[in-house]
Amino acid sequence: MRELLAAKIHNATVTEANLAYVGSITIDATLLDAVDLWPGQKVLVVSNTSGARLETYVIRGEADSGVICMNGACAHLIRAGEQVIIMGFRFSEAPIEPQLVLVDAHNRIDRRL
Repeated sequence: MRELLAAKIHNATVTEANLAYVGSITIDATLLDAVDLWPGQKVLVVSNTSGARLETYVIRGEADSGVICMNGACAHLIRAGEQVIIMGFRFSEAPIEPQLVLVDAHNRIDRRL
């Protein structure tokens, strides 16, 4: 059994960083559905801006809102305005085809990769 990339939202822009929240990352529901990420699922978030990397879990944001919000302690590492890659992984005994999307500056799907 191997842990494989299953979902990737590439070049998203963080719209908000909320230190007062308990934790996690809020992601536009349209993006979640496009790459098959679930609320509560663990994700790896990598900042293209600062190089910071962290693991957290997904909270479903409002559809078509463009929201990418770093919540709680995550907001210390990745701030509003940074460009990020969000990746979800799954365990599998065979190769899988990941669902990958590239987003524009407003976190709308530009194209599937």
